Amino acid sequence: MPYRLSVRDISFFERPVRFARPFRFGAVVINGTPQAFVRVEIEVEGRGRAVGASAEFLVPKWFDKRPQLSPQETVEELRRSLLIARDIYLAYSTFETAFGLHAACIGAQVEACAREDIPPLAAAYGPAEIDKAILDALLRCTGANFFDGMAANIADVDARLSRDLTEADVSQFLAGRKRLERVAIRHTVGMDDKVEGEGGAADIRENAGARYFKLKLNGDPAHDAERLIRIGKELATLPYGYRVTLDANEQYADLAALSTLVDRLDRDAALRPIAQKLLYIEQPMPRDITRQSPLGALARRDFIVDEADDSYDAFPVARALGYRGISSKSCKGIYKSVINATRAAKWSAGGEKCFIAGEDLTCQAGLAVQQDLALGALIGVTHAERNGHHYVDGFGDTPAAEAEAFLSAHPDLYVRDSGKVRLAIHDGDLLTGSLTTPGFATSVHPDWSAMSPLAHPATRIPLEKAV
Repeated sequence: MPYRLSVRDISFFERPVRFARPFRFGAVVINGTPQAFVRVEIEVEGRGRAVGASAEFLVPKWFDKRPQLSPQETVEELRRSLLIARDIYLAYSTFETAFGLHAACIGAQVEACAREDIPPLAAAYGPAEIDKAILDALLRCTGANFFDGMAANIADVDARLSRDLTEADVSQFLAGRKRLERVAIRHTVGMDDKVEGEGGAADIRENAGARYFKLKLNGDPAHDAERLIRIGKELATLPYGYRVTLDANEQYADLAALSTLVDRLDRDAALRPIAQKLLYIEQPMPRDITRQSPLGALARRDFIVDEADDSYDAFPVARALGYRGISSKSCKGIYKSVINATRAAKWSAGGEKCFIAGEDLTCQAGLAVQQDLALGALIGVTHAERNGHHYVDGFGDTPAAEAEAFLSAHPDLYVRDSGKVRLAIHDGDLLTGSLTTPGFATSVHPDWSAMSPLAHPATRIPLEKAV
């Protein structure tokens, strides 16, 4: 049953995270970035108070790729998104369901951020993180785990933000959800990552035995094709079957450039180790060009949108353009993922191939990876990109006692290796059993005393830098 709640306090913290290796995607190289943490206190009507938490990297140049903005300015946008959302959520003083509160606040959030030249995808970051923490607190207060709570629609998710669905569509989808016991990792091969030999794409010590691979593209068809040929030669040496996805992070300028790559995938024998294993191509073109460019004949391959997923109507719009899927990322909003998974199930039941994919900016070990993993395991994501274990050394600079607490509470998900607590990968899979604890996929909260308050950003992006 749904419960009504009121938010009493929202606090933000952050902690720097150093990467073990550079991560290059799109036009940015990340060597480290802060991780934001959210602590929320709620009052549940008739049940008392509870505290919930969430975490997510403040990733530069992904939510907003405008070239005139520096990486630091795009991080500041995300901090502003959090602060603006806090004011909006705290101003809503009456009792409301968890989803009802989200639905009441998201429009005001997008409008307030637009006044500061913060685009919709970055605007959604603040509510996404607050919503996760609220749900964690609600589940803790009621003693429910995430999977049972969502199957019972404890948040009261409905169709008010997705008019193409009915209330029955949403409630029936949630009622039928069963937790996936295992979710395969999809290993990312970034643009600066080694391809051949030791430490390369097929090195089991590097890819952790993954059977799925996500290969980054840079938008130059000739360069990308040659690099994919090299990766394909390596992956063909694996002693087991594999599948791949391609991710351009908006780097293909237009349909003509994209057609050149797809034609080579279809015709070049040297690309067969990739082409025959290809599941889908992710967000090839910039988000604004995507909305103006029907895929046409290119839809013979499966495509998904990711950065173009900046509103509740993004999936229906993309579907009309020939896209078959959309990404689930908890940093874009857990409720939007549920709605999009409902759509995919409904459209597929009608005979159309539609799906939701699990993608990951770099969810760090602890709250972020557990909540994103649980979301995917709820909505049916059988394999998901998992970058945190690859680009960050275990729990990184997290205090040892905090890392040990997560290991003790979730022994199927973490392992102590070479003096570090790391993600435990079992034959290429992550296990979800310990995520069934009361709360949003965690029985542990971070050490709040070991963090700094969220850095106070500039009020707005300078007008002379606005598009």
